[in-house]
Amino acid sequence: MKLNIRRILAIINKEFIQIRRDPRTVALILLMPIMQLLLFGYGVSSNVDHVSTAVLNLDIGRQSRDLLERFSNSQYFDLNYFAKSIDEVRMLVDKGSAKAGIIIPPDYSENISKGRTAQIQLVVDGTDPTTAQVILSSAGSVAQMFSTEIASERIMKMTQGRNMPGVLDLRPRVWYNPDMNSVWFNIPGLIGIILQNITLMLTSFALVRERERGTLEQLIVTPITRMELMVGKIIPYVIIGFVDLILAVGMGTLWFKVPIKGNILLLFGISVMFLLGALGIGLFISTISHTQLQAMQLSMFLIMPNILLSGFMFPRDAMPKFVYLISNFIPLTYFLKVLRGIILKGIGLRYLLTESMILALFGMGLLVLAANKFQKRIG
Repeated sequence: MKLNIRRILAIINKEFIQIRRDPRTVALILLMPIMQLLLFGYGVSSNVDHVSTAVLNLDIGRQSRDLLERFSNSQYFDLNYFAKSIDEVRMLVDKGSAKAGIIIPPDYSENISKGRTAQIQLVVDGTDPTTAQVILSSAGSVAQMFSTEIASERIMKMTQGRNMPGVLDLRPRVWYNPDMNSVWFNIPGLIGIILQNITLMLTSFALVRERERGTLEQLIVTPITRMELMVGKIIPYVIIGFVDLILAVGMGTLWFKVPIKGNILLLFGISVMFLLGALGIGLFISTISHTQLQAMQLSMFLIMPNILLSGFMFPRDAMPKFVYLISNFIPLTYFLKVLRGIILKGIGLRYLLTESMILALFGMGLLVLAANKFQKRIG
């Protein structure tokens, strides 16, 4: 089918004029990426530190003070409250002033001095399982390190300073995100969310807006073919998608200091494949919706599963097997791997070939589906 470039350019120009005349659409294009980056960058974080902690120290020995100092120096625990009874600890945890409580029995220092096993109790507010797990893990690490030091001192005394027997020395090294900063994990994923949401929502309004304004009749009586109309409708949102992509990548790099370790051109190239899929879904919604409200509802119906099941907020490995299988049919799942692989790991197409091919298949398949459904008619 031969396409008339002049007619396509006319549709593109018409679409940009409509967008420019709608302040809400312009605000959505420019402000939504910025607001989402700021909200998720600062408001959504899996880093748990400086946990407000209540302490009930029934021991007066030096060893208990050393232990509490280790908890405080770990930066995970802020010893804000020193209770006088277990009931006071419970009260502080009940009203949310403290997320954890450390209870040291009166014979703690005596047991340490005599080489016996000393026990302490850690009370954790389990209403938030994520925070509770981090607290348990952090407290376990502090206690393990303190216990190791005590054992080392005892061995040194027993051996009178001679060489200690061989022990395991674990030296961990974190790659790609050494400080384990959750912002570095969230920002690349958020780029994919922004790219999908804006292009899907705007494209889903493309034909519906024409129907509601009564301008679709004018397009029908023109010589414009169905394919020319579809191409003319899609291209403006491809351009808008790239503008938002550049805006999100630039803000993530310059504002949040997330380094791009891979090839930025490769990132843009694979983004085109993902854009085609998002545009195809949006155009399909536009063809089956009769009002902008219907288009908005269908868009939100598809956006939420994408956010929850793609691995953006929750690890896919922790999902039930059935839900995990469903997530394989979400294009955003593969695009997030591409984003984090290029931005954080700096890997190339060699390691992302599978995801790129799947995104290309999704994009072409969804566009073909939308093109078959796309009809230059009313109703």
